[in-house]
Amino acid sequence: VDTILLVLKSLAEGVGIRKVARIFEIGANDVLVWLAQAGDHLEAISLYLLHDLQVDHVQLDELYALISQVRDDQKEQDERPTSGRKRRPHLWVWAAIDPVTKLLLAIVVGDRGLATAQMLVHLVTQVLAPGTVPLFVSDQLRHYATALLTHFGHWVEMPRRSNRGPHPKPRWMPLPELLYAQVVKRRVKGRVVEVSCRVVFGTVEVVEAALTRLGWKINTAFIERLNRTLRSHV
Repeated sequence: VDTILLVLKSLAEGVGIRKVARIFEIGANDVLVWLAQAGDHLEAISLYLLHDLQVDHVQLDELYALISQVRDDQKEQDERPTSGRKRRPHLWVWAAIDPVTKLLLAIVVGDRGLATAQMLVHLVTQVLAPGTVPLFVSDQLRHYATALLTHFGHWVEMPRRSNRGPHPKPRWMPLPELLYAQVVKRRVKGRVVEVSCRVVFGTVEVVEAALTRLGWKINTAFIERLNRTLRSHV
């Protein structure tokens, strides 16, 4: 048990799997098994402890991850010339953080599609207290707005424009208390040359008032710092 705890502590500090195996003179496969078991156990603890949270702000972001599963057909492709290879599937680490307490609310590994964004926002809603609608801030990825609208929306009866004809169908609209802002980065040849902000749900005045109480502006600095930490460990 003591060896397992030391191995897990080393992995948590960013020591590589093969390095840990050499230091403690154990097999790399054993380290992988312990890591997987610890991950499942810690995820269960996290789901048990994180619930009914009163959160005012949430920052969302996704990080490209250099991890993928090599399938049998992938091994055959690796033997082909470079021009004939298919690219490995892109995986992204999606994360949501409370910038005030730095609490990691949810994390998802998947592609950069709408389904993964929906899963991330769904996990965030699972840990929030009922009726809690925090201020969300992310980059300009369009899937965030759709996922937030899905989870924080309601049906609204639209008024009739004339006395004739059928009643208009109700529309799915964002909740009045939903606030969502984006940090838009303009790049030239891969470098960021300009950063601007955009409010998607809510008004600029309400969003700025919510952030002014903390002395902040619309930003994703805290989730970007988390990305750097994740990248240093993956």
